[in-house]
Amino acid sequence: MHKFLQNIFGWLYPLLRKLHFGDTIASYISLLINIIELCLLAYAIYIVFRLILVTVMAMVAKKTKTHFDDLLVTNQTAKYIAHLIPFLFIYKSVPIILESFVKWEVIFGKLVGVYIVILTLWIIRSVLKSIRDFLKDQERFSDKPIDSYIQVIMIILWSFGTMVIIYEIFDVDSGTILGTLGAISAIIILIFRDTILGFVASVQVSLNDMVRIGDWITFDKFGADGDVIEINLATVKVRNFDNTTTTIPTYSLISDSFRNWRGMLNSDGRRIKRHILIKAKSIRFLTEDELTKMKRIQLISNYIDTRQIDINKYNSIYQIDKSLAINGRNMTNFGLFRKYITCYLENYPGINKEMILLCRQLQPTAQGIPLEIYAFSKDQRFEQYEYIMADIFDHIMASIPYFDLEIYEISTEDRKVNP
Repeated sequence: MHKFLQNIFGWLYPLLRKLHFGDTIASYISLLINIIELCLLAYAIYIVFRLILVTVMAMVAKKTKTHFDDLLVTNQTAKYIAHLIPFLFIYKSVPIILESFVKWEVIFGKLVGVYIVILTLWIIRSVLKSIRDFLKDQERFSDKPIDSYIQVIMIILWSFGTMVIIYEIFDVDSGTILGTLGAISAIIILIFRDTILGFVASVQVSLNDMVRIGDWITFDKFGADGDVIEINLATVKVRNFDNTTTTIPTYSLISDSFRNWRGMLNSDGRRIKRHILIKAKSIRFLTEDELTKMKRIQLISNYIDTRQIDINKYNSIYQIDKSLAINGRNMTNFGLFRKYITCYLENYPGINKEMILLCRQLQPTAQGIPLEIYAFSKDQRFEQYEYIMADIFDHIMASIPYFDLEIYEISTEDRKVNP
């Protein structure tokens, strides 16, 4: 290689000396002509290799079934490689062209070397971007924080590249560079605090499977409520349900509390947990006539018959005085209503019967008696879930008057007492 370059660039100076040009003039004319020749050759090499590499890669991408080579074309990997080849040629030619100009040779050689290092990192970055895009298209990697891994690799490579550039420019050995970096490590940690925290958080998030791309998360501190669309080294991007985007520092995922709804979406049901307030004054015992009337409600007709037989048997055995309704065992409109709601939920097609299903009474409040529905819908999707829940409570609220119950509402008098 050296002999080949000597033949290309070393012929002019001896010729000029034979023509009786002075040493200085011959050196400068030879230098000028060689620089022009070098630029033309480097440009020609770039054009040729760019044409060959880009054309070949495009042809291969069309013929192969894999999508990876298409991504290499999209990320212009061949173009960057085509840039590298002529600069390698320049790097090898500089010592020959500038043989008589030692200071220029050192400076120019270092500049070309630095550019080659940066261009090499750029090629690696292009390949890594192609790998990232390829993995994102794979179903098993689509929810993984690939961006974080790529950024970590690039930080390591850029750190190594920076050491090589420092060595190239200042001729400092790697041991001295590492010692210097150790001495200023406190400053480095301060400057790259967020990056270091983000790196640690990304590793923990990935290893503990805390968040994946596509997860629905709720993070009250940052006002985030939506789907994760990107996880990188420094931030997590969440597309909220109002189509706004919230950016969350990655390390906040391990330092603060947030809610991930993935478990609910992957389960067999989404929880319905809502209550209505029943006026305490509307709760009472039911008479025989009222029970007879309520037997017309088909869902609880058999229950009333069975329950009435048990109650009458108990009251008869213990000779209960039924002249007062409070004596002995009785059915209340509230208890019967709870049973009706339970039967209704058991027959409702949108409820998962394999999971918890109950209608329960909560601690009484100043506004009334809370009657809570605790069940799970079969469909976890937001629209369908809201429809199921609304449909159930529409029926519940419409059913209340049939049991002579009332829903608590703030009246005019209540507003006057509690303005």
